[in-house]
Amino acid sequence: MNPIILGVDIGSSKICAIIAEIKDGAPQVIGASVQKSEGVRKGSISNISQAGEIVKKAIEDAKRMAGLDFVEKAIVSISGAYTQSVNSSGIINVPNNEITLKEINRALDTALHNAAIPSGHEVIHILPYQFKLDNQDNIEDPMGMSGSRLEVFTHIVTVQHSSLENLRRTIQLAGVKIENIVLSAYAASIATLSEDERALGVACIDIGGSTCNIMVYEGSSMRFNSYVPVGSEHIRDDLAIGLHTPLGAAEYVKREYGNLMAEESDQEIEVPAVGAENKKNRFSLKFVHEIINTRVLEVFNLLNNALISSKLKDSLGRGVVLTGGMTHMEGIRHVASAIFGNVPVRIAKPIEVSGLFEELKDPTSSVAIGLILYGAGGHTNYEKDSEKTIRYKEIKQNAQPAFTYTPERNYIETDLTNLKHTGETNKEIKERKKDIMYPYETPKEVGFFQRIREWGSKLF
Repeated sequence: MNPIILGVDIGSSKICAIIAEIKDGAPQVIGASVQKSEGVRKGSISNISQAGEIVKKAIEDAKRMAGLDFVEKAIVSISGAYTQSVNSSGIINVPNNEITLKEINRALDTALHNAAIPSGHEVIHILPYQFKLDNQDNIEDPMGMSGSRLEVFTHIVTVQHSSLENLRRTIQLAGVKIENIVLSAYAASIATLSEDERALGVACIDIGGSTCNIMVYEGSSMRFNSYVPVGSEHIRDDLAIGLHTPLGAAEYVKREYGNLMAEESDQEIEVPAVGAENKKNRFSLKFVHEIINTRVLEVFNLLNNALISSKLKDSLGRGVVLTGGMTHMEGIRHVASAIFGNVPVRIAKPIEVSGLFEELKDPTSSVAIGLILYGAGGHTNYEKDSEKTIRYKEIKQNAQPAFTYTPERNYIETDLTNLKHTGETNKEIKERKKDIMYPYETPKEVGFFQRIREWGSKLF
């Protein structure tokens, strides 16, 4: 029987389970399920029983589609919200003057021993980004080489023990064991980046419902990861408050009118009022665009600050790759390019995988597809995973499958009359609003990029 991989992406807005079968060394998707997320807030488990039930339903539906009665283990994503990273190096002597997997493993263990791991954190990734053999720098792969001293430089990702334990209990409630835990930004980068982008330097940013996760590559290696505690749901919440309308209607307005390059207009829209069954309020599109643009600019200014803090922004030869649900917004690539300093920006959906269902060929599925690719060998060579196992590519892949992407995507129109309240309370919205506050101000009628700079200056 061919190996089976189950990937489970636990996000704040949706939970996705994908089952793939490995045929001739390549994954083929045979089952998938996407469920509305419950029990997850700001990238972390907030209610184990609720989250566990949704994860279980997603897995059961995926198994039913795949025609499987039992799947024992899952590769699970974790948000960068409660992670910290450190860089560390380790040096070992090589008694027999030949580098084997044993020596590489010893070097990684030494780097971990030398690392300043934050208190209360567990290691989920030890990612080597450079090897040094004797006096020779920048060894790509030391396996089989001769030398007396091996040095490795690593990027180590850690997660709060409590967050990790809550994730493990959630998966247990869903009836499966954890095979591996993978940082969501890492998984997204596996699913969206090309070898050239990794080699020349690139930042992969997954813009989710309530968080943005960042992974920066330099010289084909992961060198920095971070997150920003805002996402597309904050735009919806802003609209709900600014337009005095239910969350469902606010979500519709965001999708229908979230055009960041729209010309100013005197047109008005009508939305249902909160607390009044038949009452509707009218607002100008200009005001709607102010609300949306203000929050989007804030998100990208925070992301830009994160890239600056990485001290690798000048090394981004291939710029920034955006993925995740917020990339559906018209004009977002142009805004990102302006805020990031006119660096190249690409909107990415996951690379093509055999058997991939149509609904998974979307930026919102990048993390889930990345988990499957990770399990199929898309990991960093010689990394040590969350189970402390060294992952070694015995046969290196020459290149990733070719992929295409759609720079701009639009949602299908829906009927406001069918919209329902998402179930979030006003208290939850206010708590989210506390994350980042901003003023509503009216931009002047000037050029697009000048408007962006003016909006940005008003925010910061």
